Amino acid sequence: MKVISLAVFLFLSVWTQTNPSEIIPADAQKAAHSVRPEAIEAHMRYLADDKLAGRKPGTQGYELAAQYVEKQFKTLGFKPHGQHGTFRQAVPLRKAQVREEASTLALIWDKKEQPLIYGKNFTLSPNFGQASSDVSAPIVFVGFGVSAPELGYDDYAGMDVRGKIVACFNGAPSSFPPNQRAFSGSAKQEVAAAHGAVGLITFSLPTDISARVEANAPRNRQAIYRWTDPQGRAQRTFPQLRVIASLGDSTTRALFAKAPKTFEQARLDASQHKPQAFPMNVSFRAHTQTELSDGLVGENIVGLLPGSDPKLKDEYVVYVSHLDHLGIGRPVKVTSTLGASTPGTPMRGDSIYNGAHDNASGVAINLEAARLFASLPKSPRRSILFVAVTGEEMGLLGSDYFASNPTVPKDKIVANLCLDMPFFFHPLLDIVPYGSEHSSMKGAVETAAKFVGVEIASDPIPEQAVFMRSDHFSFVRQGIPAIYIKSGSTTGDDRNGTKLNLAWRATIYHSPQDDMNQPFDWTAAARHVQLQFLIGYLTAESNTRPVWNAGDFFGTKFGLSVATKLK
Repeated sequence: MKVISLAVFLFLSVWTQTNPSEIIPADAQKAAHSVRPEAIEAHMRYLADDKLAGRKPGTQGYELAAQYVEKQFKTLGFKPHGQHGTFRQAVPLRKAQVREEASTLALIWDKKEQPLIYGKNFTLSPNFGQASSDVSAPIVFVGFGVSAPELGYDDYAGMDVRGKIVACFNGAPSSFPPNQRAFSGSAKQEVAAAHGAVGLITFSLPTDISARVEANAPRNRQAIYRWTDPQGRAQRTFPQLRVIASLGDSTTRALFAKAPKTFEQARLDASQHKPQAFPMNVSFRAHTQTELSDGLVGENIVGLLPGSDPKLKDEYVVYVSHLDHLGIGRPVKVTSTLGASTPGTPMRGDSIYNGAHDNASGVAINLEAARLFASLPKSPRRSILFVAVTGEEMGLLGSDYFASNPTVPKDKIVANLCLDMPFFFHPLLDIVPYGSEHSSMKGAVETAAKFVGVEIASDPIPEQAVFMRSDHFSFVRQGIPAIYIKSGSTTGDDRNGTKLNLAWRATIYHSPQDDMNQPFDWTAAARHVQLQFLIGYLTAESNTRPVWNAGDFFGTKFGLSVATKLK
């Protein structure tokens, strides 16, 4: 292992300790310098236009966006690499929504039932496995519901929960590194099902007010979508969990009435990162009625630039950006600190969620990066695949479908580069390359950053769990190293980029105000193009494919270790 670690160190040193101009060939440098800010703006203006009506999957607006991307691929000379000789890859989707009036949840104390009120005491998640689901079982408390022995933590250790309903806090121990913490907090259903539980109940810590049922009831009542396999089975679901519920704060505290620990004692142990599990001496009876419907088909748009190396052309560097947005909703008027000519000025309200920054920007930047690849006199050694994916706003569905069912051999995909809301409302002076700390792609990122002239910064908002929140993570789940770049906090003036970012998320994100009437910095957008192009180019040209770092949490969980890769 020491020899392998040294090999990786030397591999990275070649990238990072050499002048980028000595690594990047003249043709690639010329292509990078030919970036056109005006082309990025033109792509965004079309994709965020009102006539596309927010690009919701299954609508004419999304179809117009798909046709636009297809046209760009054809113009650049990219080959169709979807299904049946086309640029399209169909993504079959299933919609599931709880029928509240027909669904119930009750506590059972000493053989007496205490019915709970939907929306006040609890909400339910739909069951994708069957329209009607019933369960009655004892409840076992399992701390955070996290089983991560590789991080020295396991709430399930020594506790048999087969046939039981497990209850746990939202989130994960704060002692975990941010990315591992975000993943562990999102994997509760998977972990509960793997341990044989028949249900999962979650609730928030008192300090996490934003996660409470009371605050999230409207969102929790929305329909959920999943993609289906050829046998019609919805993926990323756990039908063996016959009830999945969230409890309100007062109901949660009542749940601990006959437990070995009080709610406050369990909360204190959780805050001190202590694994814990015990029977709660109470049961739940649940009935979930789910309305299921198929028929909605999303579409990914896939274009290929074949590689030039006789052997390496059968390996692929995949670019993704999500083409969809939220469509049309209720008219909203927002007071903006970013998009108005005068900070604090109310902007016009409308009902079209144009998704200019989220994510016409990412598609536009990747299209311009595709043009840079097409302008090279000779293609990179490995093939380059650009995918505009659907259903990101529904839960990363299009990218998860593609990464699980790629139109090229999965084991030949060597790396992924994702772009989603890169945030170019100020000069691009530093970047946060999410994922670079997990694999050898860090070398290409650092070389490209040096060439473009940007610094590399640490994540300024780890609490936002950005590493988990876009399409690159679908590739991480398949064991493929991935990079997701966003701008850093440095603006070159007295503004703070992180505060601007948080203000944008609070006032404009997922609202009709995310349109083209925002102060985009097109020079910064052009630098994002250069980074996307150069990182992918260096990866495609390298003699060796990217590898996970030795012992990396995600490489170990989803992919082959660096030791295996280098054998």
